[in-house]
Amino acid sequence: MSRARRDRLPQPCAAMPDAIELLKTRRSPRIPDLIEPGPGEEEIATLLTVAARVPDHGKLTPWRFLVLKREGRKPLAEKLSRCFRADHPEATADQIDKEQSRFADTPLIIGVISRAAPHPKIPEWEQVLSAGAACMNLVNAAHALGYGANWVTGWAAYDKSCRELLGIVASERVAGFVHIGTPKAALEDRPRPKLSDIVTRL
Repeated sequence: MSRARRDRLPQPCAAMPDAIELLKTRRSPRIPDLIEPGPGEEEIATLLTVAARVPDHGKLTPWRFLVLKREGRKPLAEKLSRCFRADHPEATADQIDKEQSRFADTPLIIGVISRAAPHPKIPEWEQVLSAGAACMNLVNAAHALGYGANWVTGWAAYDKSCRELLGIVASERVAGFVHIGTPKAALEDRPRPKLSDIVTRL
């Protein structure tokens, strides 16, 4: 290989240790603890660009993104709350308020919608995993930009009326709603599994 060609190849990145430390410090804040400021338009574009940069066997793009900015989201949150009340007639007023605020108050919500479908060559399971990878890239990108992110599905992901309100068709599934904002307090880590308990070496 020529020196000129070799010089154009990605080098072992001097910033790599910083990237590893970043990944090691990611945590999931509680959704009610995500407050303004949230990402601006340029940062949202960055988040979506990173989220789309995932393994995608066959280049099928078996996912899409649903961006829900806080401005103008209150009417949608009220409609989703009505769906919740219909599904949970036993719900208390506090539970209803909690579910409505979950969608109304977070600075930014990005839905990752799986479009996995039967394919002659690409297993549907691989397409689903690709959507999950998009969720994880989105979470890590938010962390890299200094925000907190919480990846959930929740009742709304499975409620037919809610899905219709969000424009999610019958052939699609919600891989996750990623809630993004600024954590209002420093996050404490939780216990993580010991590698000796989860790793098998053959």
